[in-house]
Amino acid sequence: MHQTWRKVGPWRLAITFLFLALALFIARYSWERVPIAADIERMLYDVRSTSMAPRVAQDDRIVMVVFNDQTLIETGRRSPLDRVTLAKALAKLDTLGAKGIGIDILIDQATPEDQQLVDAFKALRTPTYLAFVSAETNPDFVEYGQEEFLRAFQQSIAGGAVKPASVLFESDLTDNVIRSWPNQPTSLPALLSNALTPVHPEFRQYIGAIRFRYPADPERPVFAKLPIQLFTGDFPAEALRDQIAGRYVLIGGDIFDVDQFETPATRVQGGTTIGLEVHAHMLAQLLDGAMFKAVSPSMLWAAAILVVLAGALTAMLDVRPWLLGLILLAQIAIILLIPYWAQARDVDTQYLPVFGWVAGWFIAFAAVGTAARAVGSEQRRFAQSALGKYLPRDVANLIMRDPDRLALHGEKREIYALFTDLEGFTKLSHAIAPEMVAFLLNRYLDMLSETVLRHGGTIDKFVGDAVVAFWGAPISRVDDPDRAVEAAIAMYEAGEAFRRSAPDGVPPIGCTRVGLHFGEAIVGNFGGEGRIQYTALGDSMNAAARLESANKQLKTTVLVSETVAKRSTFSHFRPMGRVAVRGRSTPFAVYEPVPHLPEADVTRLTALVERFDNGDKTALEELESYASDHPEDAAIANLVYRLHEVGPGGSFVLD
Repeated sequence: MHQTWRKVGPWRLAITFLFLALALFIARYSWERVPIAADIERMLYDVRSTSMAPRVAQDDRIVMVVFNDQTLIETGRRSPLDRVTLAKALAKLDTLGAKGIGIDILIDQATPEDQQLVDAFKALRTPTYLAFVSAETNPDFVEYGQEEFLRAFQQSIAGGAVKPASVLFESDLTDNVIRSWPNQPTSLPALLSNALTPVHPEFRQYIGAIRFRYPADPERPVFAKLPIQLFTGDFPAEALRDQIAGRYVLIGGDIFDVDQFETPATRVQGGTTIGLEVHAHMLAQLLDGAMFKAVSPSMLWAAAILVVLAGALTAMLDVRPWLLGLILLAQIAIILLIPYWAQARDVDTQYLPVFGWVAGWFIAFAAVGTAARAVGSEQRRFAQSALGKYLPRDVANLIMRDPDRLALHGEKREIYALFTDLEGFTKLSHAIAPEMVAFLLNRYLDMLSETVLRHGGTIDKFVGDAVVAFWGAPISRVDDPDRAVEAAIAMYEAGEAFRRSAPDGVPPIGCTRVGLHFGEAIVGNFGGEGRIQYTALGDSMNAAARLESANKQLKTTVLVSETVAKRSTFSHFRPMGRVAVRGRSTPFAVYEPVPHLPEADVTRLTALVERFDNGDKTALEELESYASDHPEDAAIANLVYRLHEVGPGGSFVLD
């Protein structure tokens, strides 16, 4: 084993462990922090929970009394729902012996019939709970004015059998599906299900999965549903006693396009579920004391580690292909079956990263398998240790397949040249120990190099703390301008992360400045037969270096030339005027990429600079106003100063 790891080499070993770390991360966090994987996890859970849900006969403990579309037609009222109908129904229900009544209807605005409803509420003897939500906990649904009316109305009926109850739901922020009981803050009254019955008070803190149940007989739903019209007309009340007596009555809407929610069944069976029925499922779950058991973080970590280890160790097996295939299939089958086994035993499998386990297994299998197959390959080790430090992976692989590309020759290419500089590092290096200088510099260059390679660039060279890189050679891509711009922004951000993570005792580190220019250069392998030095020479490299140094005078951090801005699809470039630099006879316009600036601001600044260049002096006044509104933006203040100096169409000569 020791010999094998030695032959793999430190760089490949580091990459292997990096992929193993990625596999472990995905295997642990795919539900929460890996966007595409998170969607798949939720889909798998919905299929799993629906297929494993209990199939039951109709629940005789709960009945729903609903305003339906026919009710709206008969009453001629849609919003708010007809309160006379509600008042009449409550009066009749009160005589039929219900255990309790829960009303999932918000009384949040005045109507002429309010007094009749107030009288009905005050006359009730059956314990009744009226819907309440607050603007603080549900700002997208309730405004403060509605909440004030809710409170005032419930205060007007206080003292009798009617009390408030929360009807707050929390859908998954990722896909808006209701899967779990909501968080129940103490600022709200008890949730409707908890309010209706004192049994199992532990549900007041429960935030696990809702136990949705499905009918054993498709013709007979889990909860009986009666139209509210039965309780408002001439239909004899006694004929309905068997339907109501001893049951919990939930009153709410069953209207085509109102109060409809997606649940796990939506993914499998289609359709939506009314909010009242969700409350019914929660109440039934509470009555049964059916809490799902949560999986602890330590168990999730243990499972993730086990899965990654299984994938890594399987890749190292030296067995016949058919036997390896059987082992692979057996492990994947076990991974996929475990969540079903847990779901059947009332474990809340919402946060089991099943897709993450499979993906983590395959990543670990592939990473370790690739490293193992690479042992003894001198050419691959050479490409990985030499070319891989300066070229993106696809370019290095191309050169491995065609070594003649390393021949000594140069060619004229159009490239995107990039220069960086770490402000004040030379001065800093005199103030700290040499060992710390080496540590900081290596760490900084590692971060920036990784950023270049991640965006498909070629690292030309390091000059002290400066990184020189380019895009467009030896392979050019259609999206090179976007890759280069994204890399320039990411290198500045990497520099900021480096500053923030400096060890204690190190003096403050300056910011990273970046210059990016598009133009022609001579690109090739220079330096002799015995040395690989793939580099670019020419005016475009010099222009990129001048742009990098111009940042200091222009109070910017990243500058690109007009040739870059015109070719990139990146939309957040704001103009920084026209400058003249040493070594170039023709001034050129420069731009600053500002991904975090609102698009409206970028558009406005671009238009103002264009108007000023066309001779509109009022544009400069508007720029001054913008600068005064954004005193923290030193670059805009500097732009205003330079435009004052050079006038419309002029260029500022940099030092």
